[in-house]
Amino acid sequence: MAKSKTQFTCTACGNVTTKWAGRCEACGEWNSIVEEAPLSSGPSAATLGTARGRRIELTDLRTEETPPPRTVSGVAELDRVLGGGLVPASAILVGGDPGIGKSTLLLQAAARFARMGLKTIYVSGEEASAQVRMRAQRLGLTQSPVQLAAETNLRDILTTLDEERPQLAIINSIQTMWSDSIGSAPGSVSQVRAAAHELTAFAKRKGMAVILVGHVTKEGQIAGPRVVEHMVDTVLYFEGERGHQFRVLRAVKNRFGPADEIGVFEMTGKGLAEVTNPSALFLSDRGQPTPGSVVFAGIEGTRPVLIELQALVAPSPHSQPRRTVVGWDGGRLAMILAVLEARCGIPFAGLDVYLNVAGGMKISEPAADLAVAAALLSAREDAALPADTVVFGEISLSGALRAVGQTENRLKEAQKLGFSSAIAPKGGKSLTVDGIKLNRITDLASFVGETFGAG
Repeated sequence: MAKSKTQFTCTACGNVTTKWAGRCEACGEWNSIVEEAPLSSGPSAATLGTARGRRIELTDLRTEETPPPRTVSGVAELDRVLGGGLVPASAILVGGDPGIGKSTLLLQAAARFARMGLKTIYVSGEEASAQVRMRAQRLGLTQSPVQLAAETNLRDILTTLDEERPQLAIINSIQTMWSDSIGSAPGSVSQVRAAAHELTAFAKRKGMAVILVGHVTKEGQIAGPRVVEHMVDTVLYFEGERGHQFRVLRAVKNRFGPADEIGVFEMTGKGLAEVTNPSALFLSDRGQPTPGSVVFAGIEGTRPVLIELQALVAPSPHSQPRRTVVGWDGGRLAMILAVLEARCGIPFAGLDVYLNVAGGMKISEPAADLAVAAALLSAREDAALPADTVVFGEISLSGALRAVGQTENRLKEAQKLGFSSAIAPKGGKSLTVDGIKLNRITDLASFVGETFGAG
């Protein structure tokens, strides 16, 4: 390995020489040349070598900057997920299953932003321009000033964006883009990484907002390298079951707003319609109280949401009982079953257990533990909970119930929808909400005894 050469720099003018001298040849200053170590060691082809860059400007934490301006689309659910609106020079990645409604939502969003005054370009790499125009006609968006293009060549797209200077560009999808400087096929890891990097850097450099659509894998993650999610400012996932009319847009990363915020939409014949009160919609099909049905008061992002949890417990004809979960973590269900057996003496051996989150929602917060346990016990004992009761709380491995955050917001949402009773852990600050009778319980064994009798 070749050794890096030492360089000499004039402290007065910055002139660089390969040997020391008493006087600088560039500015004529005496005794101003000092020896400097190379920036990094090793050959210059593999490292930074001896060449030095410019000094960057440093600021302290007291530097005050105005928050970035935002452009609202007029779709309250979309603006909520974005953190209050679209931020200039931001990169947004949107993922979701095929046919979930990504293209429909983004075409509607493009039309809304264009009507708000943003110059918007929609680039389709998967559909022809005629197909996009047919969708716009079905959605009633043909009068919106959105400029449309069908192209996959990244160089041509960047050239067009540089000349047109839009304020918002939508790329559908990042897996179809290809760069002529990379030999691999479109959709490969190197092509996806290069396309995402070029588009994100271009957006930052030109002050343009860019929305990238990404395919997802069988596990529900955006296909391609995970580094793509780190390049962008915001990552949104479009969730929902095709059999349900509900669609949930969830922010899993947002540098300009809260993460885990959700926006709820309803799929209609004229596109996606926003749902201003998702709790009422998720509970709209709930009839008379039945065994295994429990209403959970949850928090998604900054908004409280009431969701119905459904459980079914039946004798298993197999030697290995089934444990099927839809919309919740299967590992956490196994933990709840183990705690019920170890701490409360209620076995589920030889029983098939099915758990479903109604409406196609997905729950990740631990506050659903107590509601899941209540649904399982209700199904096992064939005893329905009162229809006007909501349940929430986290269960520890010892069987104790742990307090959860934003209890007051959960209770207020329940009271607004007509619920009059709530079961929650005893810990946390004491509070009262008009119209809600709050039953605080210390551990899971006490909950089983008070609600379903001695197990």
